[in-house]
Amino acid sequence: MPYASINGTQLYYEVSGREDGAALLLSNSLASNLHMWDPQMPALEPRFQVIRYDSRGHGRSDAPVGPYTIEMLVNDAVGLLDHLGIEKTHYCGLSKGGMVGQRLATLHPDRVDRVVLCDTAAYMGPPELWEGRIETAEAKGLPGVVDATIDRWFTKPFHTTGADAVAQVRGMILSTPVQGFVGCCRAIQAMDQRETIGAITAPVLVIVGADDPGTTPDMARDIQQRIAGARLTVLPDAAHLSNIEQPALFNAAVLGFLDAG
Repeated sequence: MPYASINGTQLYYEVSGREDGAALLLSNSLASNLHMWDPQMPALEPRFQVIRYDSRGHGRSDAPVGPYTIEMLVNDAVGLLDHLGIEKTHYCGLSKGGMVGQRLATLHPDRVDRVVLCDTAAYMGPPELWEGRIETAEAKGLPGVVDATIDRWFTKPFHTTGADAVAQVRGMILSTPVQGFVGCCRAIQAMDQRETIGAITAPVLVIVGADDPGTTPDMARDIQQRIAGARLTVLPDAAHLSNIEQPALFNAAVLGFLDAG
């Protein structure tokens, strides 16, 4: 299995698609793993060299004791690019992955080409919200948060029409190590990028599900308005994991934006 030793942590990654294609780095949400991007692979692999990885604390990557920071997660992404010898990449991240993408594009503008920020936010307060989730996870494990998470991540109709996909995501959540979940919760809890993302110069597309209750369309519009030239696409009938609930529309939006470069 491909692992990279990055910043003292073993990160699991997979590279697929065109060896001669432009690089595209995908970054997963909190409490998921690289397989959350499975619905995108048929559309992306014929055009790009796709790099997926399990972020620190998730999937098959190490889950060191936290807390983590967004900057730490950015350093992991940069370290993986260095490990693979990739100087510049397109980037697409969802939720926590989108938070990492904002900071990556702010701190390392030379490493990114075009950036897609999906179902994410520049600020996720108040801190008390995260204390509750952390306390529940520490007391009950991920089974204590899985039902509420699934309810936020998918619309009610999709629980029936997309039952297999929902079950797969439930399995991802339940397999996330508690200390990895808590470490990343602390990173999100401490994050406030509202005053810094205005420095981003890369072309940016913001995507959000119209029914996302966690990182809402208003939060997506806030990001768009703070980054010069950023575009916004709102996907109908989709909640937080819009890439899974509306894969065809999501893929078309991403491809249209990346191909424009």
